[in-house]
Amino acid sequence: MFYFRVVESVGENVEEVKEGDTVIPTFMADCGDCADCRSKKSNLCSKLPFGPKPWMPRNDTTRFTDLNGEPLYHFLFVSSFSEYTVVDVAHVVKIDPAIPPNRACLLSCGVSTGVGAAWRTANVEAGSTVAIFGLGSVGLAVAEGARLCGATRIIGVDLNPEKFEIGQRFGVTEFVDSSSCGDKSVSQVINEMTGGGADYCFESVGLSSLVQEAYASCRKGWGKTIVLGVEPGAQLNFSSVELLHSGKTITGSLFGGIKAKSDIPTLLKRYEDKDTLQVACPHLQS
Repeated sequence: MFYFRVVESVGENVEEVKEGDTVIPTFMADCGDCADCRSKKSNLCSKLPFGPKPWMPRNDTTRFTDLNGEPLYHFLFVSSFSEYTVVDVAHVVKIDPAIPPNRACLLSCGVSTGVGAAWRTANVEAGSTVAIFGLGSVGLAVAEGARLCGATRIIGVDLNPEKFEIGQRFGVTEFVDSSSCGDKSVSQVINEMTGGGADYCFESVGLSSLVQEAYASCRKGWGKTIVLGVEPGAQLNFSSVELLHSGKTITGSLFGGIKAKSDIPTLLKRYEDKDTLQVACPHLQS
């Protein structure tokens, strides 16, 4: 879901954007008013919380009708597959119109999610080892974010060995074909490769079994597992003893922890400077 829009008109009390502005719609709200949006600790707006609702976020109504006047419903607050859409101002980010649309639109969903997961959620440290489960668009963006944050080893895990060649362009340094591990689990292979587990593991497919493998692939004591995919209705099962004794962390990362109205312009500025996250990652500023 990649979006890029030009504002056709605005409603009452909208001052942040005007007709003709170039904007990126995002499924995550950034109202700027609630405690969560004002905090640096979260991107989960509590005033306009994310959820798979078919309505406008403030009043649970739809602004679309078909030729017969019957209601049509919104999709993730954006409805980006239509030529014209109606979006709450909390779900749009104004950008420089000089930025190529085919680049800017990538930051509305997958690229921000992956890069943000490495940058904002995990805060990947320079010299660290990263394992990424799934090298689709989000997983590749994680690799890019990890590379730009200074990770030394970036291990890609996928069923398709051709993904390694693609992944290398985004910073992947090693590859594990999860269908060719023989009698060993992927986590066993990664633990052997890394001498005890990766510092950061990212699950970007959305399978509970892979979340378990990613957690098992993390180094005890400080390893972090970041979950980016979702399998509706699935449950995760962890041994309470292992959870206590391992000292590992597992966390979800919706939209990569990105705060849309402040972080997307930062990423676009880095793109314009051909520098991306080199300045955005605090531990790389020196």
